[in-house]
Amino acid sequence: MSKAEWRSRITAERRSQVPEDRAREAVSLAVAAARLPGAVVCAYVPFGTEPGSTRLLDQLLDQGKRVLLPIVPDEPGPLGWAAYEGPSTLGPGRLRGLLEPTGRRLDPDTLGTADLVLIPALAVDDEGVRLGRGAGYYDRSLSFAAPGAALIAVVRDAELVRELPAEPHDVRMTGVLTPEHGLAPRPVIH
Repeated sequence: MSKAEWRSRITAERRSQVPEDRAREAVSLAVAAARLPGAVVCAYVPFGTEPGSTRLLDQLLDQGKRVLLPIVPDEPGPLGWAAYEGPSTLGPGRLRGLLEPTGRRLDPDTLGTADLVLIPALAVDDEGVRLGRGAGYYDRSLSFAAPGAALIAVVRDAELVRELPAEPHDVRMTGVLTPEHGLAPRPVIH
């Protein structure tokens, strides 16, 4: 399948998920967050049918981690960042339905301070290829990640697939975080 076909399929599957299952998965992801490494974590606020909730972000804060969230730029380019300090510090973002931190804006190279980067994805394959929504914000941003930083895609368990189409600019994930399996490395050794 092409990337567009994968996106269409997974988006439809996510839309068909019942709210109770989404809520259960969000709790499981928050519990898994208690075992995530790193002192500085770049994460994101899930929106729409993305797995998770701000509960995961709060879990990271409760552990004393510095949590940075993305700011979508006005023009296509790398993401900016700002500190997350709790749900009351979130406000409407540039994209409809997206919440972003309302604090001081930090440059794209702030991503380089993170030990761990949690990245939204529609699917991830055994080799760490990530399928995003197609806007390219993370593809343009991940070049700022520190060497050795853990790049972890967050997906539902059913969104772990054998193989996805890959392009030269695709940044490979070093792991995935799922509701049922928690943190798992990529690539998978068969």
